[in-house]
Amino acid sequence: MCPHGYYTIMRESKDPRQARLRMVQKARRIGIKPAARLFGCSPNTVRKWVRRFDGTLASLADHSRAPRTHPHRLDPEDEKRILRAARKLPPWSAARLKRDMELPYATKTIRRVLREHGLLRRWRRKKPQVKRSLRHIKRHWAAFQQISMDTKHLVDLPEYMAQARHRALPRYQYTARDVSTGALFLGYAGELSLTYAELFARRILGHLAQCGVDTKDVTVQTDNGSEFVGSWQAVEPSAFTRTLASFRTAHRTIPPGQHRFQADVETVHSLVELEFFLEPFRNRRDFIQKAATYQHFFNYARPNSAKEGKCPWELLRQKDSKLPLNTLYLPPLFLEELLQEQLQRVHHAGDVPCSTIAAPSVVPNRAPRGAIPAI
Repeated sequence: MCPHGYYTIMRESKDPRQARLRMVQKARRIGIKPAARLFGCSPNTVRKWVRRFDGTLASLADHSRAPRTHPHRLDPEDEKRILRAARKLPPWSAARLKRDMELPYATKTIRRVLREHGLLRRWRRKKPQVKRSLRHIKRHWAAFQQISMDTKHLVDLPEYMAQARHRALPRYQYTARDVSTGALFLGYAGELSLTYAELFARRILGHLAQCGVDTKDVTVQTDNGSEFVGSWQAVEPSAFTRTLASFRTAHRTIPPGQHRFQADVETVHSLVELEFFLEPFRNRRDFIQKAATYQHFFNYARPNSAKEGKCPWELLRQKDSKLPLNTLYLPPLFLEELLQEQLQRVHHAGDVPCSTIAAPSVVPNRAPRGAIPAI
């Protein structure tokens, strides 16, 4: 008889299959019960391994004890529904697929199906504690307390640029976003220009003033790009800064190279790449119509997970219920067309302000790193 017993041998053995093979060979020579007494186990254990042995060592390996049926497992049709939604919108997370595609499954279930089929989105490592504290601060800001403005180069989007070359679509996006509510305003042009940035800011601030927003309480934050501060060697405020001053609005620039100060508007730039610029565009008119649809969807319907799961209009209504519904309704346009409209208007009026009709100066590069313009 074995002095240690069968289960002790199995625990301490590097390969339990070899011990079971010896037990099966011994049982075939001397019988089931003598082999059981010899190995310190029950006859049923010996019978089990004798029955399983088919001449290969693999047949003596342990079988999985996991349940073979799952009462709550999805039907194949349900899994296909999740996979269709995920393949149609690959950048979306499981939580957003459930919310926006109205999938009647738990988020964990959707994530499991995506993981099993290799469609689960890979998330970058984040700093949740820092983000939570910043969100808590911004949540208590007033509506339009700070508007972050920036420009986005569209020439590095391969899917979009293939269309832009053939259909004369814009190459740059002018973006403004309210930090508190997340409201978005867009403009498009074929070049970076101080004039276009000035017209873009004038249009937004004029619209907000008409809706009852006191623009003297607004601060516009930009980077140190030449489309906002002019030449980095300038000693006088740029036309963009003077335009904001005409609305009694402050202009603040971020420290050079510290783009995290523009996190809210940079987040929008990341979103539009995945949600808008993958669209097909027939011509310039179709482009601007789809841009308007996306902006209105973003402002009035799209929930923002970083802002309590609410859309900008819901947050604006909570912060200032007196503002009209059209406060966030400012369709994007081509800034070249806005410039031509301004030129024709001042030409007929006979009054030609220099800052309004100045030819747009192309800005091929940003200000040198480390240069702090005088504003």
